[in-house]
Amino acid sequence: MKYRTIGTDLATRRDVSVLALGAMLFGSRTDEKTSFALLDRYVEAGGTFIDTSDNYAFWEDGGQGGQSEELLGRWRRSRGIGNEIVIATKLGARPLAPGTTYIDNPEGLSAKVIRESAERSRERLGVDKLDLLYAHIDDPTVPQQETVEGFAALVAEGAVGLLGVSNQATWRVDRARTLAAAAGLPGYEVLQYAHSYLRPRADLPSGLFPDGTLGAVGPDMLGYLRAEPHLTLVAYSPLLTGAYVRPDKLQPDYDHPGTPARFTALQEVARETGATVNQVVLAWLLGGELPVVPLVGASSMAQLEENLAAVDLELTAEQRVRLDGAH
Repeated sequence: MKYRTIGTDLATRRDVSVLALGAMLFGSRTDEKTSFALLDRYVEAGGTFIDTSDNYAFWEDGGQGGQSEELLGRWRRSRGIGNEIVIATKLGARPLAPGTTYIDNPEGLSAKVIRESAERSRERLGVDKLDLLYAHIDDPTVPQQETVEGFAALVAEGAVGLLGVSNQATWRVDRARTLAAAAGLPGYEVLQYAHSYLRPRADLPSGLFPDGTLGAVGPDMLGYLRAEPHLTLVAYSPLLTGAYVRPDKLQPDYDHPGTPARFTALQEVARETGATVNQVVLAWLLGGELPVVPLVGASSMAQLEENLAAVDLELTAEQRVRLDGAH
């Protein structure tokens, strides 16, 4: 395993494995025995960065989520896990009532919600301090100053270490960080967005993003990361939920002229390296100029082993140029 540092403050920054493990379906679709086995193997391989959320996985049973955090709490207790493992969680997108969603009825990002939701997450995870806490989605109904101060208060109290943000427009992220800096408060240092080798269209609206996709990394986010090199990007859905090996599973936003050329380049490099297409995608993310931590999900040991092996795959400079130049 390899490691990188997230955060800048000596008091809160952490060294984490370059490959993060997503626990979204642990405790729901992925049963406890399998989940524990995957977590154990990940840690055995040197993995130290696990990701969850307070709303995972509400859609599996029409509830409000919490199953993933609860399972991680049971796993931590049964294995004697301490602060050597960094567990990141999120708040803001938990449905306020069963049968609703984060689109029509989210908990939001008020100071009251931030405090109460963080406390519930600490209880479910069985920790005194949340290592990394994200704002899961944006909340335009609450002044950003209130949200910034709400998160910062938890850091000041020692209830939270690092702060992160996900699924928000780059300008909103920058505005929140500017407000925090002006007030001398901790701001977002870890950004979690969908990011992979294939590039999605950004103009297709969805329930959460009526003006087009804001949850996936685009040129504005990449430029922002280049300008702010101390920030870290955690790339969720890097393997497009299996679409690299099952192209029929590709979402409509990948149906554009640029996709076939990048697919072809990817397959060529996979043949040259003897690695799988998925491993080449992860190696491309891991070895780039920008600090990227791929966040992988796994429902079987074979999937996890494939992902772990990608950490040691080194692409040549020529292969990277060819992959980057495919259009």
